[in-house]
Amino acid sequence: MVEFLQLSFGGGMGLRIDDCMARMMTIPGARRVTLVDGASGLAVAAAGREDLLDQHEDAAGATDVVRAVLTTPALSATAAGDDVEEIIVCGTHGYHLLALTDANLDGHLFVHLLLDRESGNLALARIRMRALVGEMTGG
Repeated sequence: MVEFLQLSFGGGMGLRIDDCMARMMTIPGARRVTLVDGASGLAVAAAGREDLLDQHEDAAGATDVVRAVLTTPALSATAAGDDVEEIIVCGTHGYHLLALTDANLDGHLFVHLLLDRESGNLALARIRMRALVGEMTGG
């Protein structure tokens, strides 16, 4: 069960995954959040409206986007692509904020937050996501 999983990277004990997902859902305009293992493309955890998208389809599609960005030299300052911290995709009804973590489990974990365009604030969501991802990974 998700409530017993914890992330503890970077030395300290991070937030429990369910606590982290719940806190991410308090970001104004948050509609859905998924924690994804970028190595496998699988969802680790998810919260929010289940009727918007399936967590497994979400994880697979978001992983394709992250991999494309990280492997495209034109989108990265270094050949390894390790300078990318977040990716934003703007849609007509919302934003997709993909926040990469420093945590490693045979690849990067990242968070996909679906944010409503009318009730959300992209700048605030970016700040809150970065803080929560830092807490989650103990960084």
